[in-house]
Amino acid sequence: MKKFARLGAGLAILALAATGLTACGSDNSKPADSEPSKTADAKMIQVFAAASLKASFSELGESFQKENPDITVKFNFDGSSSLFDQMQGGAKADVFASADEKNMKKATDAGLNAGEPSIFVNNTLTLAVPKGNPAGVTGLNDSLNGKKLVICADGVPCGNAYRELAQKVGFTGQAVSEETSVKDVMGKVVSGEADAGVVYQTDALAEKDSVDTIEIPGSDTVVNAYPIMVTKMAAENGNDAAAKAFVDFVLSDAAQKVFAKYGFMSPAK
Repeated sequence: MKKFARLGAGLAILALAATGLTACGSDNSKPADSEPSKTADAKMIQVFAAASLKASFSELGESFQKENPDITVKFNFDGSSSLFDQMQGGAKADVFASADEKNMKKATDAGLNAGEPSIFVNNTLTLAVPKGNPAGVTGLNDSLNGKKLVICADGVPCGNAYRELAQKVGFTGQAVSEETSVKDVMGKVVSGEADAGVVYQTDALAEKDSVDTIEIPGSDTVVNAYPIMVTKMAAENGNDAAAKAFVDFVLSDAAQKVFAKYGFMSPAK
């Protein structure tokens, strides 16, 4: 009898163990079944955006991801001409936002677009000087003679706009440095390496605690329009829907309020 009792107890323990294993297996199977579908739905898009958009796009990116939790946005901020060169060289970009139409046209002429670009904001130039204006600069004029002026390089959106504006106001002074990005120009003004720099209104506003600004007469007639597009690569990668969702978000009225906060102007309707 004792032998049978021990055998019965052993079988009972085995039965309980089997029941426990079945329960653990079924608990683990639920996440395993649901996880692949969540991963399959998730998308990550690469947004190549002009350096002057860094603050506004970073804020918009956070808002967009809250509304679209299955889409992760990764940004690459640089000069528009540099971004075009990167895409032309095969860099993966699902969205391209340029600081001018010239570099966007280069992208569309190269067949890098999946649709027509749309203008989403405008920007204008101003003269930034270190806080307190120690060099006594009064504008884009003779007060810059012998001073360290920094501008954007030719071919860069802010550089193209500067040259057009300088011609309009008759300024022929020489710069000590030409940068590939408006952020680099601003960096030299903030650090005191430059006595003045021609930058976008938006960049000057972002550094208002470190720089003063001097209005350039006629700057309102030289406007940089910012276009945005979904790239051909997004369509090839299956990211076109996610990329379009981001572009639509940038074009929304809610986004315009964010851009206005950073000093951008709404495009003419």
